Amino acid sequence: MAYMTVNGVNIYYELAGKKDAKETVAFFNGVMASTNSWTSQRKLFEKFGFKILLHDFKGQLLSEKPAGPYSFSQHALEAKLLMKELGIERVHIIGTSYGGEVALKFAIDYPEMVNSISVIDSVSEIDEVLKLFVRGWREAAGQRDAKKFFWSMVPTIYHSSFISENKKMLEERARVLEKVPEDYYEGQIALYDTFVSDVHMTDDLRKIKAPALVVCGEDDILKPRKFSKIIADAITRSEFAVIPDCGHVTIFEKPEVLNSLLLGFVIKNSN
Repeated sequence: MAYMTVNGVNIYYELAGKKDAKETVAFFNGVMASTNSWTSQRKLFEKFGFKILLHDFKGQLLSEKPAGPYSFSQHALEAKLLMKELGIERVHIIGTSYGGEVALKFAIDYPEMVNSISVIDSVSEIDEVLKLFVRGWREAAGQRDAKKFFWSMVPTIYHSSFISENKKMLEERARVLEKVPEDYYEGQIALYDTFVSDVHMTDDLRKIKAPALVVCGEDDILKPRKFSKIIADAITRSEFAVIPDCGHVTIFEKPEVLNSLLLGFVIKNSN
């Protein structure tokens, strides 16, 4: 396990793949996740010779959890500083949900470092329905009851068919969540507060000059298609893909379809 202090915060990271590769892919996590959520995508990009960088944002499972709320600018800065310390000058960023929003902010603030961005099930602004979903997660996290927290979240992020076909897997994930340290929930609350207070990037999306792939699950009820369309329409060099029969967690629900999109897009935009 590797840690680095950047911007005064202890950040957990993993560096994998081909060490001398010309191209680096950085994966940015969803809010409740950690680096292990990218297993499927990581293996694929390692196979094709990329260097891989993964890290937990501050507030996430394995990184430090200072008092929040934070800001997306802070997350982007800390990712940049981590990359600089590791000698990474340019990256392809792939982010899902909260990680996709950090990816957008990174591309806005540090365009000189971005070869491409791929944004999965993310938003650049929020509405009242989304605020209510996140408020429910915050209240559940405050109860510190792993099972209640997990199962209150499940219907908001997974497609109904995925839930019915993967009950055993979901039950196992609920059991794993029971083993997380107490400060996991404190970090979650800080991240939820950050999301609600700081997602207002739509007007700045025009500043993104890198090629962008915007992907969403057709049946995502948490962050519906309309939000991905807003992002795709605002970024000049964007491509937009909708994956059928898929909810919010595309990286788990439709990994094969998603991986084909991601790999093709990144290779196309590699030097």
